[in-house]
Amino acid sequence: MNKPRVFGGSLNSLDKNRLGRLLTAMVTPFDAQGEIDYQQARRLALALLDSGSDGVVVSGTTGEAPTLSKEEKLRLFSEIKSAVADRGAVVAGTGNNDTKESQEVTKEAEKIGVDACLLVVPYYNRPTQQGLWEHFKDIAQSTTLPCIIYNVPSRTVTNLAADTLIKLSQIDNIVGVKEASGNLGQIVGIIQGTREDFLVYSGNDSDTFPILALGGYGVISVASHLVGIQIKDMMEKFLNSEAREAAKIHRHLLPLINALFIVSNPVPLKWALNYAGFPVGKPRLPLVEPDEKSANLIQTTLKNYKIDLPIPKG
Repeated sequence: MNKPRVFGGSLNSLDKNRLGRLLTAMVTPFDAQGEIDYQQARRLALALLDSGSDGVVVSGTTGEAPTLSKEEKLRLFSEIKSAVADRGAVVAGTGNNDTKESQEVTKEAEKIGVDACLLVVPYYNRPTQQGLWEHFKDIAQSTTLPCIIYNVPSRTVTNLAADTLIKLSQIDNIVGVKEASGNLGQIVGIIQGTREDFLVYSGNDSDTFPILALGGYGVISVASHLVGIQIKDMMEKFLNSEAREAAKIHRHLLPLINALFIVSNPVPLKWALNYAGFPVGKPRLPLVEPDEKSANLIQTTLKNYKIDLPIPKG
């Protein structure tokens, strides 16, 4: 359990489950009527792969999963997988706070051909650690897909304890965690206690460099919509023992990261993408566009950064 983790030095070589180190938690584009713009979603997925991402996470927090119907999610998985094909990984956000429904959506996503699923800690119903263990175990046993657990207590209230995750990591197809607790002590415990090939992803862009330094694997990123090549460069430099240069890039990106979370994600990100020239529409209610003060801060911050995302002409 305590052996150093060896995943290979290149960001370009995907791990055994073909997921990659830099995954983007993709927004869901909407049209003027608030319906999913599936063609624009396909374009965005490909643009993200062209700007550094190894794959995309579809229908997560950034994708406004709570406002998507089951039918919308499944079509989105199908459209994105069809567009991406073998160019990168498609991780489907199939988990919610209903174990049975999570199993059903995961099974359907597997039929579509996605590469993995993302299973969020159940929100609102506040299960115990035993309940979390049984919830994730039952979903994992209902599929052959690699499963990444998503711990984000700022949104779910409930924290998935390190001991529970370590126990879950012993299930073969639970292959990793998106850790957005911000608790580096907990993350150290996870890295030390899980099996050697277990993938610990940063769930917060601001934590990516520290988690890599602790032995983490990669990041499921929001900021990579805009600066994916720069994030990839930071990670590549760290893996190539250029920690000082990697830290410099990470520090440079922090003001942008902070601006993208000035109000609830994905509100600032969607505004930034629209401003940059890649239309993704407004968020769905109950989320609304940022107030004028927040929008001005996002706009001012963006002017200090090179945008890596290919912007459509015209």
